Amino acid sequence: MTFTEQFLAEAGRIIELLDEDAIERTAAVLAQTRERGGRLFILGVGGSAANASHAVNDFRKIAGIECYAPTDNVSELTARTNDEGWASVFAEWLKGSRLKSTDTLLILSVGGGNLEKQVSPNLVAALDYARECGAKITGIVGRDGGYTARVADACVIVPTVNPAHVTPHSEAFQAVVWHLLVSHPALKATETKWESVK
Repeated sequence: MTFTEQFLAEAGRIIELLDEDAIERTAAVLAQTRERGGRLFILGVGGSAANASHAVNDFRKIAGIECYAPTDNVSELTARTNDEGWASVFAEWLKGSRLKSTDTLLILSVGGGNLEKQVSPNLVAALDYARECGAKITGIVGRDGGYTARVADACVIVPTVNPAHVTPHSEAFQAVVWHLLVSHPALKATETKWESVK
């Protein structure tokens, strides 16, 4: 088997193992967020930050949800990191955004945050702040889901089918799942361009 065959076979296996009920629960939380006039804040680091930016576009344009990602503002992100530290950067940004109980967080992460291992402490702090505010928490995460899976109202865990490929599969399937969500009848509010061209 070539590497390409192996990698694509792993992707196929992930699709078979994805928890469809978790995806449906996530869609329901996001639909309720929109119905109550809440905002969606998408948090991610590294490749997941790039995914967050893309997802903001889709949730705003296709699903009609007011949506933001803190990593889209590089000036504020780097100022907060420099002045206050990396661990608090997202929580402080959410405070400045006046996070409310009507709002929802969507965490995109390979591991979901883990304070014991000092991985993504900024996500953990943001999740704790969201819980204090009574905001809903959702996630699309890899590995065992980390802290995100433990505290989320709805969380999709990308199954690990090969420990050597956790990061690429987790980040790739973040995109698969959020595209599913914005295409979901409970969320889709606007026709996408190529689907409307005859």
